[in-house]
Amino acid sequence: MHPITFSQLNDAGDGGQISEILVEVGDVIAVGDPVVAVEMDKSIVEVESPHAGTVAVIHVKPGDAVEVDQLLIELS
Repeated sequence: MHPITFSQLNDAGDGGQISEILVEVGDVIAVGDPVVAVEMDKSIVEVESPHAGTVAVIHVKPGDAVEVDQLLIELS
């Protein structure tokens, strides 16, 4: 499994809130594909996948607060 965590993609060091999940379990994604949108301060940032693979597990849902190093999605 390849994890996608919030910290891998957020250098600001702040948490945020999930505004949208952009993938579904079973989707095949490439490196750089957006997987979730996170609301931070006054902007929404799309989190991109650092790995290619198939979405196996989504650990967050819209409205969830996310912290640095939190697991968002796992790819197989």
